[in-house]
Amino acid sequence: MSNRTFLIEIGLEEMPARFITDAMNQLEEKMTDWLGENRLNYTSVEAFSTPRRLAVLVSDLAEKQDDRSEEAKGPSKKIALDDEGNWSKAAQGFARGQKCDVNDLYFKDVKGEEYVFVTRFIPGKASIQLLSELHELISGLTFPKNMRWGSGSLRYVRPIKWVAALFGNEIVDMNAAGVQASNVTYGHRFLGDRSIIEEASDYRFALLKEHVLADPVERKQAIRKQLEELAASEGWVIPIDEDLLEEVNNLVEYPTVLYGTFDESFLRVPDDVLVTSMKEHQRYFPVQDSSGNLLPYFVTVRNGDHRHLENVQKGNEKVLRARLADSEFFFNEDLKLDIDEAAGKLENVVYHEELGSIGDKVRRVKTLALTIADRLNLGEQEKKTVERAAQLSKFDLVTHMVDEFPELEGRMGEVYAEKAGESSEVTSAIREHYLPRHGKDDLPGSAVSAVISVADKLDTVVTSFGIGQIPTGSQDPHGLRRLTAGAVAVLHDRKWNLELPSLFDDALSVCEQRGILKRSPEEVKEDLLSFARLRIKTLLQERGVRYDMIEAVLSAELARVDTLVEKGVFLTEKAENSPEFKGAVEAFSRVTNIASKAADSDKGPVSDLFEKEEERELFEKTAEVKVLVKTAREDGNPAGEFEALRKLEPAIHTYFDNIMVMAKDEAVKKNRLAQMKQTAELILSFADFQAVVFHSES
Repeated sequence: MSNRTFLIEIGLEEMPARFITDAMNQLEEKMTDWLGENRLNYTSVEAFSTPRRLAVLVSDLAEKQDDRSEEAKGPSKKIALDDEGNWSKAAQGFARGQKCDVNDLYFKDVKGEEYVFVTRFIPGKASIQLLSELHELISGLTFPKNMRWGSGSLRYVRPIKWVAALFGNEIVDMNAAGVQASNVTYGHRFLGDRSIIEEASDYRFALLKEHVLADPVERKQAIRKQLEELAASEGWVIPIDEDLLEEVNNLVEYPTVLYGTFDESFLRVPDDVLVTSMKEHQRYFPVQDSSGNLLPYFVTVRNGDHRHLENVQKGNEKVLRARLADSEFFFNEDLKLDIDEAAGKLENVVYHEELGSIGDKVRRVKTLALTIADRLNLGEQEKKTVERAAQLSKFDLVTHMVDEFPELEGRMGEVYAEKAGESSEVTSAIREHYLPRHGKDDLPGSAVSAVISVADKLDTVVTSFGIGQIPTGSQDPHGLRRLTAGAVAVLHDRKWNLELPSLFDDALSVCEQRGILKRSPEEVKEDLLSFARLRIKTLLQERGVRYDMIEAVLSAELARVDTLVEKGVFLTEKAENSPEFKGAVEAFSRVTNIASKAADSDKGPVSDLFEKEEERELFEKTAEVKVLVKTAREDGNPAGEFEALRKLEPAIHTYFDNIMVMAKDEAVKKNRLAQMKQTAELILSFADFQAVVFHSES
């Protein structure tokens, strides 16, 4: 008999849209793993999903497992044979256990001793028999939230209403959560009906007849095409938010695009408010003209066909009208607020029970932002702008609009501050200090915005670490990884002469002054530096820096983020394109390796104990290079630092050609080790070259 297609479909009450894609992928992955574990051959596994179903189709699934031979090991020869050379009871028992005859037994040498073995022929099980065990796979799916129903004990995303399981045209005998598998599926809730699937391979076509597009990729393409056709026919631009498209795709089984209108008077409300209201509340796509101006139209996707679209349009327009009226009311009410009074209300909004109010946070951010401004030598006017923008950075959190749409924080502050007559530098900083919100987000556009962005993010991270709330594993409820990565991204973008350790010191100082640290500043800083290294590591990986160069760079002291990245890129290019790089690495590594044997002491080498000229030469060259490295570092010039260090290379080679570091005289040995440590510290301040890996040429 030839191979057949296998189908399993789990029919459910409507699932939350945000759970569906992950659940579908999980089902596909588990099915693929299960087939591998059960040694069943197949061609492909294809996953399907709609709000009411999760399914997989396995093409060309074998009728049974491949037959196989398996060798089993028994007792040693001395136990398997009695004194007369006959099979012992132990050997006979082994044969019975393996369901074979003693005549099938043979001996093999294992590490110098002979043991009994037998080769068993194990016929493959029929696929239809194995497939009946898949109820465990169904119940093993996990979801962010679960529920129970009826008297059963299964916790699942939604109640299971039906299960379709077919191997070709044969129903698989399986029961999941009290639901017996059959060849029956159900179409669109209103346009479709109960449908019998004659063959598993007919699955998608059987559902299409019942107004269900089961393939989520095909369904999304259909929505996108309809949106593009509508935009072209009306002369519109319909921005397609991919996250919104994904959500809408998981809300419908048979998509039909339609549009509606709203009163032009609502356009007096900021575009962001209208768009957010349409997207977040109604899952609508906004409409723009060719210049990007918002038009009084919206586009939605109906879960159904083209019949009676005018009724659907009117219903959606009525609902949206009420939503936009609410937004307009909130906006007008917020405009009555005095922004300084609004900022004062933050004193009554709890930020964290151990860290005080949002007003307390704003004061910390303002203090830290001004400290950063001083470090950057910003002008007096810019400092005043930093102070004002920091003071107003969170005032919109007490507005009606941000209470309704938290995702508009910052943007509404910008709008209201602009209406109140604040400068453009202040208003943009109120919005931009939240940037970047994620890895692909925009970065702050001005120095003022960037200063407050770094101060705000570092305050959140440092205060959280200061009270012992450190992310562990996948748990990061306050988004500290994202915030640290955001601060790192801003520092990298701005190329400021600011070092992370110093910034952490500044933030910790603010916390100490306010008495909010529950741990020692030294302990907190150590954890912060380790945490920041991981975020910088990600940035280095994104820039294509080699793994060994990442380790080499991050083993050194954390300094300016931009120079750390440039250093990693520079070393990667050197390693791949510069033949002399290997010699420099070997010289530097030789010094740092032997320096590890030096005692932990701040005491440097004593020139009076130098016995040879090579010692003095390396000592003087180290002092000379230290100045050059310092200058290059202050200029943010990693290439200059490396070239300065290269000046040590001849002196290092000459030193080791003529000097025995581990001298018999203990004083001389300690002095030479101290010299190695002194030179190594200079090298390690740039990178740990012992981490560099050179692959031998094949």
